[in-house]
Amino acid sequence: MAQDPYKELGVSRTASADEIRKAFRKLAKQLHPDQNPGDKAAEERFKRVSGAFDIIGDVEKRKKFDRGEIDADGRETMRGFGGGDPFGGRAQGGFSGGGPFGGGFGGQFEGADLNDILGEMFGRAAGGRAGGFSPPPAKGGDVRAKLDIDLEEAIQGGKKRIAFSDGRTLDVTIPKGATEGQVMRLKGQGSPGRGGPGDALIELNIRPHPIYRREGEALVMDLPISVPDAVLGAKVEAPTPDGPVSLTVPKGSNSGQMLRLKGRGLPASQGGPRGDLLARLVVVLPEAPDEALEKFAEKWRKERPYAPRRK
Repeated sequence: MAQDPYKELGVSRTASADEIRKAFRKLAKQLHPDQNPGDKAAEERFKRVSGAFDIIGDVEKRKKFDRGEIDADGRETMRGFGGGDPFGGRAQGGFSGGGPFGGGFGGQFEGADLNDILGEMFGRAAGGRAGGFSPPPAKGGDVRAKLDIDLEEAIQGGKKRIAFSDGRTLDVTIPKGATEGQVMRLKGQGSPGRGGPGDALIELNIRPHPIYRREGEALVMDLPISVPDAVLGAKVEAPTPDGPVSLTVPKGSNSGQMLRLKGRGLPASQGGPRGDLLARLVVVLPEAPDEALEKFAEKWRKERPYAPRRK
């Protein structure tokens, strides 16, 4: 990523358009490849200085950069992506040809661009002679968006349609084992540019699930069981993201006891094995009052009392 354009040109954030242009002229004269043949370091610095001038030498781009809507490479940030056309209003291109660094600077700098300035200093347009400096056109900027997916889609994969703020829609393939916060790069789906379009960066967000709670790479769920299941033990059907499975409830189980299903949780963020599914047992009484159960409990309380809250 490019450095802060103000630092690159050696000017303050309150510098005037004239001060910025003078700083660029001075550095460009020192660093231009025609002045430093074969000096790769000077050539790279010239590119950076030119890129910095492209951002803060243009009134509108400078405003967007100062507001945090674009970064030092001219790409829209998450703040800038929230509204408006993510593909509009951004000049693209390299350092030669039809004025890629053009745009109004206000006042006496209206319509000035890199070629004008270099022409003033060297008596010709940048890249005008054979073998002159002429970098390839700049690629368009990247755009960012968030995409909500279901837990099952994260585990099993699938297809989703995403809508961009410019009205475009795009069908996105969710890979199997997608994770929370994962960013997918879609080549060539970003902002247009003279060197080709940029990319779309899609950040995945897994929606809350009505059954499962996420705890790291583990999933936790409540599993209701009956009183006889808790006392005597049983095999019960338990839901999982991959479909129902048979689960053994041990004899004498209590509410709050956890049973672990290996490898039935979320995909690992680093591509390792899946996490586990933890089933928290919840002992549930019959929905309707049961006279026989009440008599049994009354007899049990008299004959075999115990204190569950005693430590």
